Amino acid sequence: MTNPGITGVRDRLLAGDRAASADPGQVARAVRETSSTQGDRDLIALARDARAELLGAGPVLQPLLDDPLVTDVLVNADQGVWTDRGDGLRRVPAAGLGDTRALATRLAAVAGQRLDDAAPVAEGRLPDGTRLHAVLAPLSAEGALISLRTVRRQAFRLPELVAGGFLDDRAAQILAQLVRVRANVLVSGATGSGKTTLLASMLSIVPADERIVCIEEAAELAPDHPHVVHLQVRRPNVQGVGGIGLDYLVRTAMRMRPDRLVLGECRGAEVREVLGALNTGHDGGWATVHANAATDVPARLAALGSLAGLSPAAVAVQALSAVDAVVHLRRTEGRRHVDQIAVLEPDGDGGMRCEVAMGGDGHGGWWWGPGWPALAERLDSAR
Repeated sequence: MTNPGITGVRDRLLAGDRAASADPGQVARAVRETSSTQGDRDLIALARDARAELLGAGPVLQPLLDDPLVTDVLVNADQGVWTDRGDGLRRVPAAGLGDTRALATRLAAVAGQRLDDAAPVAEGRLPDGTRLHAVLAPLSAEGALISLRTVRRQAFRLPELVAGGFLDDRAAQILAQLVRVRANVLVSGATGSGKTTLLASMLSIVPADERIVCIEEAAELAPDHPHVVHLQVRRPNVQGVGGIGLDYLVRTAMRMRPDRLVLGECRGAEVREVLGALNTGHDGGWATVHANAATDVPARLAALGSLAGLSPAAVAVQALSAVDAVVHLRRTEGRRHVDQIAVLEPDGDGGMRCEVAMGGDGHGGWWWGPGWPALAERLDSAR
């Protein structure tokens, strides 16, 4: 049952035609206007609950999202709530969650998206940046499914990643050197392997006098750097028009005087523009790509290139010239870590292969692969 105080706050916002675009400040004012007889402690509690209900994920889920250790919150219809605190998924108590379909619909509306029988899948962002994905029945056999991924508002420093077991001192030194020599780097891995986390940390050590232009589906990267600007895609409207994709944004970013060009995720035909940009003097660029292993990156790039009308040979020519290193991340027993660092090499048949330079043994040790001489040469150079 909804808190009567929250109902009053909502009514106050509706009376002022502010509910659709309410922000935390407006909610706080509405709380004060509707609760003048309450004490300070009650007002603080009501303001917290109202923000969670009207702008966030509700009184049950919002405290989970506010936990700095939580990266994901998953609602499996009426079958429970699960969280990931970096050590794998764990089921958590969720008493009072209520109707998950109604919750999913409300969250989609807060994110500015439609979710109903005619549009049973919604993807968007809550006001605090939390990424939302929701699916309704009958697409979901269990009922309404909600996936929430938090956004870290401040990047981890490299020493913090080392302390957390994400990488060790040796890997940290190599990655920092790749930044210093302005190498172009692809970060690969599965969903949730930490690609965005690592990328934000690496961008945080870019010299302060350089301009970083980040291109993403939605602004998520938050490096600790004084000069970062973000470009984000615009989805088509309900008529299916007006969309602006990553490929257009990459071309736009090249005209914005970037010192570092960064693509949050390369997942489609924009690979043509990214490889083209990195081949035209925009050194020091970073991008992420989904792949099962570093050795699978050439096939992944070829597949993405085909979406842009490029042949595998054309992709290979561009990638071999543009990409200096591939850093692959993996989750092992719930722990995210750097698994391989590799380089792209020609395969002798007009294509390319990925040679591992160094790989982790899963226990903090490294082995050296055939790609190490090429990587070492690049680490000792500067463009």
